[in-house]
Amino acid sequence: MELGRVAEYAPREVTDEDRDAAVLAPVVVRDGEYHLLFTKRADHLGEHAGQMSFPGGGREPSDADLRDTALREADEEIGLRPEEADVVGRLDDIRTTSRYAVTPYVATVPDREYVPDEREVAEIAILPVSGLLDPENYESERREHPQYGEAVVHFFRVNGYTVWGATGRILVQLLELTTDWRAPEKIDRVVDPDADVRRG
Repeated sequence: MELGRVAEYAPREVTDEDRDAAVLAPVVVRDGEYHLLFTKRADHLGEHAGQMSFPGGGREPSDADLRDTALREADEEIGLRPEEADVVGRLDDIRTTSRYAVTPYVATVPDREYVPDEREVAEIAILPVSGLLDPENYESERREHPQYGEAVVHFFRVNGYTVWGATGRILVQLLELTTDWRAPEKIDRVVDPDADVRRG
């Protein structure tokens, strides 16, 4: 991963959504290889329950800025202390179906054991970037969204986990920016807008 490309990138901002949020994409170097840390959201959460995500959440009035939001949420969700995260830069803001503008930050973090906050996080998964780049582990579908129009949904299936949705979109940009990987132009399937998303 060429993380310097993130530092040099000028991200696009979204400023017209109802609420602001931020996530942290933690990069872990383990045995000389790049990995990314994901959380699996607790099943009892109302929005996006059970989905894979990066640590993060909504901005609080006490947060100085969205970078603080990302670091605070990572501390709360996995016990990553703010001083442990070396923030490299930002990716493009994205819109979510729950009317958030999400600002993704990328940071290198220590390779250590992290402890999930069970109120929000069911599990922590540290997945190898090599697995995320493997074409055998990627597929996509096109569907019509009632609010945002035609959308491509990306699926990364690695080590029994499926990363998709908003986190999948962030992951696509991160991988395209820092590696030679590009999301295939060919869509694997086109689905009815009311069809259930295939997670498995």
